[in-house]
Amino acid sequence: MSGLMSIGLRGMFAAQAALDVTSHNIANANVAGYSRQEAEVETSKGQYTGRGFFGKGVNVTNVKRAHDDFLTMQAAAAQSLKSMDATRSEQLQQLQDVFPSGNQGIGYAMGDFLNSMVDLANTPNDASARQVVLARASDVADRFKAGAERIRVLQEGVQSDMRNSVSTLNTLAAKVADLNNQIAGYAGVTQQPNDLLDQRDQLISQISEIVEVSTLKATDGTMGVFIAGGQRLVLGNEASTVTVQADPADPSRSALALQSSGDTLSLREDMITGGSLAGLLKFQNDDLVDARNELGQMAAAFGTRVNEVQSLGIDMGNPAGAGAPLFSIGAPSAKPNANNAKDGSGIYIAQVQLTVTDATQLQASDYEMRADGSGNYSLKRLSDGLTRTVANGDTVDGFKIDVNPDLQTGDRFLLQPVGVAASGMDRIMDDVNGIAAASPVTATMNVANTGTATVSSLTVTDKSIDPSLTASVSFTSDTGDFNWELRDSSGNVTTSGTGAWVSGQPISLNGFEVQLNGVPKSGDSMSVAPTTYTATNNGNALAFAALRDERMVGRFQRTDGTIADGATATDAYAAAMADIGVRVQGAIAASNISTSAADQTAQTLASKTGVNLDEEASRLIQFQQAYQAAAKVLQIAQTVFDTMLQLGH
Repeated sequence: MSGLMSIGLRGMFAAQAALDVTSHNIANANVAGYSRQEAEVETSKGQYTGRGFFGKGVNVTNVKRAHDDFLTMQAAAAQSLKSMDATRSEQLQQLQDVFPSGNQGIGYAMGDFLNSMVDLANTPNDASARQVVLARASDVADRFKAGAERIRVLQEGVQSDMRNSVSTLNTLAAKVADLNNQIAGYAGVTQQPNDLLDQRDQLISQISEIVEVSTLKATDGTMGVFIAGGQRLVLGNEASTVTVQADPADPSRSALALQSSGDTLSLREDMITGGSLAGLLKFQNDDLVDARNELGQMAAAFGTRVNEVQSLGIDMGNPAGAGAPLFSIGAPSAKPNANNAKDGSGIYIAQVQLTVTDATQLQASDYEMRADGSGNYSLKRLSDGLTRTVANGDTVDGFKIDVNPDLQTGDRFLLQPVGVAASGMDRIMDDVNGIAAASPVTATMNVANTGTATVSSLTVTDKSIDPSLTASVSFTSDTGDFNWELRDSSGNVTTSGTGAWVSGQPISLNGFEVQLNGVPKSGDSMSVAPTTYTATNNGNALAFAALRDERMVGRFQRTDGTIADGATATDAYAAAMADIGVRVQGAIAASNISTSAADQTAQTLASKTGVNLDEEASRLIQFQQAYQAAAKVLQIAQTVFDTMLQLGH
């Protein structure tokens, strides 16, 4: 009889425990990070009697959670990659607004400005045409500055997002450390603290969305959490702190550091391989830098060439003079690394200065310079990794490097030839008469010429031109041979020589070039004299208009020393716009792929550890019936016991 009651009682307890666990599962079915739990039972030790062993039901031995270490780790890694790709994709889509298409784009503004020079060439003394030129110049400068400002705002947004992410990361790490401490308190207990373990796994999953982690379980049940290639974030009940600090190479950018036990370790970008922080760092250090440099390269080349052409012409001032600059442009900079050697007053010992020598050869890149140990310097172009050896005073990619005094051991400099060119661009001319539409010299063919040659164009190509000199060209053959002389204002010959004209090639003298149409005959002559009526001369306005087709952006020196053409201003903008567009589409595709992979791994994990309501409902019915059956056993045992007592009386 006692065995029958024992079976009933144990059955009721086991069924009740299973019912409680099932009810717990159902209640937490929609709780993030919850793992399905299941009551484990075992056969109770039988009772020996003279008639053999009688079973005594079941005992509840443990409540076990459904868990898979491999799937949990795989899901966290997939979530980390998803977060990194999604973060970079979101940022890049904002960057795309810096390079709008159509009439809102910088390329359109540059083309509109140069087109306004065509109208000016038609009426060089028209004040309204000149006012239009200044208005279009303002449009160009304003759009470059607006693009640079948008990039600056995006940079500030990245820094803000990094600080917020790091704050959340540190809070989560502290909670994991606290849970480790609680879990370690149950180290000697056979049963696992399931809910605490679920909470810890969920926190680690949330950390992996911010930065990729690896984990290592200790014998006391605590979980070590490591980031950046093995640096400890949580170990036991202690959590390290991640901080955001200024990048040593460029204080305008942010970098990460890990503080632990009083020590601070800088975390390089290549150490952060996943999570939203990795996406933010890649966007900041690659995409934003490239966009800023592409914008700066265009601003420097375009603004400088316009100023150069302006300087070669004559304005409508009283008296007329060489044209003053139309644009100001941000100067190149050389930033010392924060770890460079300093003197006793905290000033960096080594100083580097950059000077632009040819804006058309400037590349859309930053450079890293350091001493190579041989008295020279190693210069790495960061956009493509090209490394060269340079010396003090060398000119590379359109800029000159001056070092004084020499770099100290371990010194590094970040060279930014075009980094702030766009942000420093302004229209600095306000006087419409200051536009140098006139050429300082005018070419005239002798009316007595017998050939068909006429002046197609005259272009001033060199600031060394002396407009007070008059050039005389006399053709000595029908094949283009000629003699030339340069005379001063008193008629004295200062220089003379011979040359040969070839169809399609200009005649170059005294810093100007004359293109001819037709063919000269022997005895024909041409003179190039100082311009008399600057108000009606459009020679330099035509030179401005010719910039539309000049491949001025991104020229480079070949290995044989020749200079390769770059892109026109509008083509360069189209290329920059396409570059950002390709990055955006690539980032969106990567985000879609990693999101799909993360969702799939999450579903796989959920199928292993999640709650299936249909299954739990069937179990609920099963355990209810088991409970009722065990209760029935007790009822029968009670009835039999009562009957036996009554018979005894």
